[in-house]
Amino acid sequence: MRIVVASGNSAKLREIAQIFSGYEVISMQETGFSGEIEETGETFEENAILKAKAVSTALRCVALADDSGLCVDALNGAPGVYSARFCGRHGDDAANNRLLLAKLEGVEEPQRGAYFESCVALSFPDGRVITASGRTYGRILQEEEGKGGFGYDPLFWSEELKKSFGEASAAEKNAVSHRGKALAALAAKIEGMDF
Repeated sequence: MRIVVASGNSAKLREIAQIFSGYEVISMQETGFSGEIEETGETFEENAILKAKAVSTALRCVALADDSGLCVDALNGAPGVYSARFCGRHGDDAANNRLLLAKLEGVEEPQRGAYFESCVALSFPDGRVITASGRTYGRILQEEEGKGGFGYDPLFWSEELKKSFGEASAAEKNAVSHRGKALAALAAKIEGMDF
């Protein structure tokens, strides 16, 4: 079975293809889908469903989407669904990280708890939607550590890895990541299903 991923992010596609190794996983761009999908949901789940349904409806296919972000205790869960555009423009990792550090200036380590959350949605042409979510916990460092990963990875110290995601290898991060956990939970939900 083919799953069309509502993303052009090559790192996400690799991770999804590894977990869904029994399926043909392709990006929406490979199908010719180029529409912009506005993320108007107030939760990760709402945004994941919006994206998966948009692609599934347009292409009459099984489509998978995720929405994820960083939730910081001291910021009442912010940046949350606005993680990619925290600084006011989409995808400026350096500006997002600078703003996060500025907002946490003076906040002591015990209050710098945070988690990454991911929700994934699988949408079918008949309207069915299956969702799953995952979290990974840690805290926000005082400064960036490591050059790996993307987004907030160099600022996120993982409880499970005992180092920042920026210092972790892709395999280490995938083993504990919020997206990896959500995808594994989704894979378990659809195992043996008749599509």
